[in-house]
Amino acid sequence: MQGQTKSISFDGREIRLTTGRYAPQAGGSVMVECGDTAVLVTATKAPGREGIDFLPLVCDFEERLYAAGRIPGSFMRREGRPPERATLISRLIDRPMRPLFPSWMRDDIQIVATCLSLDERVPADVLAVTGASMATLLAEIPFQGPMASVRVGLLGDDFVLNPSYREIERGDLDLVVAGTPDGVVMVEAGANQLSEQDVIEAIDFGYEAVCELIKAQQSILKDLDIKEIKPVEPEKDDTLPNYLEKNYSKAIDLVLKEFDQTKAARDEKLDSIKAEASETIEALKEDNAVRKVVTASNKALGNSFKALTKKLMRQQILKDGKRVDGRNLDEVRKIDAAAGVLPNRVHGSALFQRGLTQVLSTATLGTPSDAQEMDDLNPNTEKTYLHHYNFPPFSVGETRPMRSPGRREIGHGALAERAIIPVLPAKDTFPYVLRVVSEVLSSNGSTSMGSVCGSTLALMDAGVPLKAPVSGAAMGLIKEGKEVKILTDIQGIEDFLGDMDFKVAGTEKGITALQMDMKITGLSVATVTEAINQARPARMHILEKMMEAINTPRENLSPHAPRLLSFRIDPELIGTVIGPGGRTIKGITERTNTKIDIEDGGIVTIASHDGAAAEEAQRIIEGLTRKVNEGEIFTGPITRIIPIGAFVEILPGKEGMIHISQLSEARVEKVEDVVKVGDEVTVRVREIDNRGRINLTLRGVPQNGEGFQPQPSPTPVAPLT
Repeated sequence: MQGQTKSISFDGREIRLTTGRYAPQAGGSVMVECGDTAVLVTATKAPGREGIDFLPLVCDFEERLYAAGRIPGSFMRREGRPPERATLISRLIDRPMRPLFPSWMRDDIQIVATCLSLDERVPADVLAVTGASMATLLAEIPFQGPMASVRVGLLGDDFVLNPSYREIERGDLDLVVAGTPDGVVMVEAGANQLSEQDVIEAIDFGYEAVCELIKAQQSILKDLDIKEIKPVEPEKDDTLPNYLEKNYSKAIDLVLKEFDQTKAARDEKLDSIKAEASETIEALKEDNAVRKVVTASNKALGNSFKALTKKLMRQQILKDGKRVDGRNLDEVRKIDAAAGVLPNRVHGSALFQRGLTQVLSTATLGTPSDAQEMDDLNPNTEKTYLHHYNFPPFSVGETRPMRSPGRREIGHGALAERAIIPVLPAKDTFPYVLRVVSEVLSSNGSTSMGSVCGSTLALMDAGVPLKAPVSGAAMGLIKEGKEVKILTDIQGIEDFLGDMDFKVAGTEKGITALQMDMKITGLSVATVTEAINQARPARMHILEKMMEAINTPRENLSPHAPRLLSFRIDPELIGTVIGPGGRTIKGITERTNTKIDIEDGGIVTIASHDGAAAEEAQRIIEGLTRKVNEGEIFTGPITRIIPIGAFVEILPGKEGMIHISQLSEARVEKVEDVVKVGDEVTVRVREIDNRGRINLTLRGVPQNGEGFQPQPSPTPVAPLT
């Protein structure tokens, strides 16, 4: 099992690529290692299935918890369905890989990246993306690579390549850049309201590192004497496309230039033209001159008609600077926004509509125990902000079975989540766990950015004190040769027939999230810069319209939202609050009808719909954890009596004992001779013994401010006989 290992010195770290040792029956395989992180990536191709008219590419990122020395927490104690983060990494691999395969390829291709060992200093995702390119090249699959990926962080004023998990958490930027020799092919980022210029510089910085990794891959292929397989498109019959272009271009062009029509009307007219073409071709089936056209399948006709529509739409944009709905290239669709659209049983709600894209977002406030526990390889073990995105079939006028969320839904939810996180209030000032759900009610492009806008409004409607409101816009691209046109706020047809989908979200201050997907093999950093800068005025326009619906967070929470009190105690006293077997904290929750969560750092959060009950629970806990000093004076009730003394609740939940000898200056025969349960007494702390027990005294302590000293009841005198 001898293999060949090549090391690459990369920004002070060594990346090792081992080929020829692992997974010998895969089409191509490479072990990518950095530090103690090791990812095995394989690429395998199988013959295409009959009737497939798309590239059946599947990219999977497989987590194994043994990689971090852990046993899965599920009942079965083995890995099951992929966790959300694994799904997001699978998408991270797919997005830069997919546009690099030739458009005509129909073979089944599967790329599997398995994380076998994880070093917390080295995230595995970007290694998996670069490994996918290397494995595909080793499998000699037609591919317009090499492609590589790096992560860029920002610590202070310095960019950091491939930062650790801790550095990502501390920094103001988490940017992943993937590229080819032709340019940038994918960008994914979360940022702490960074300026456009800072983000652009980070992309440029990352792409320089990508180029170095591309050269390293080319060097490995040369050492292995493996030539890059450049895609060569097979010969195709242009009879049908030429026939459609000659006979139907004018009719399609007229439909595309009817700017005042609805999407439904345009689709209906295009479908009518396609049906007419199909009927005409069928009627001419006896004509030898068009026999090749006639033999084409309905699927071939549909594909050719779609290609012609795409060509004419792109020409219209490039030549006339007009889009199918008549907008200018930098114009945003009509916006409608409303907050508080649902009854206040829902803690916060908003409806955001841009053109025909409509999103209903809801916000729910939960307690710390509602945080999502993460059972995956990421060191962070919980999430306190959740954004879920739903895309039902009726949103595009279709019918299909409704299953659990797919990769697209998970990805769009994660993007909207990432856009909002930088503006959430600090946990110590607003300790709620937050969940936002975005229901796409109608889709015609940029539903993920609609979700960002809707979630901002819903959170403000729920009374969440955001640092700043966030808006988002999706940018598109039409590129023919050297001619490039960037489109603001793309709709469905422009996304489907264009070359780029570049989502930009942020506040007035700066960017909070980016996601760029390409359908071409690369884009220059200069063009990426232009798209980012063109997105800013669009975001500001959208933000202005959002603020007309609600411009500040509600002052009061929904009456159905839990009320939280949060405060800090000494972590060493957590056990005192919990008590043996949890009896103390259980008693407090039952007594006050509240829900109490205590974090390891000593932060206590009390949840209740009754503010007074929450305050009572806080007083009890503060009493339990308050340090009592010798000599202090307290007033409290007698809670219980034992033969040798009486117990007094000097603080909520905290008791001390008065020994019978400390009840009075005089001798006391029975405790009940001096006090009884329920009496209010003022006591002084006499001592705190080595076991932490509080010993009290009544001796010399004025009662009720009157100087009264408790005395034992007179001893009855036996009558004389």
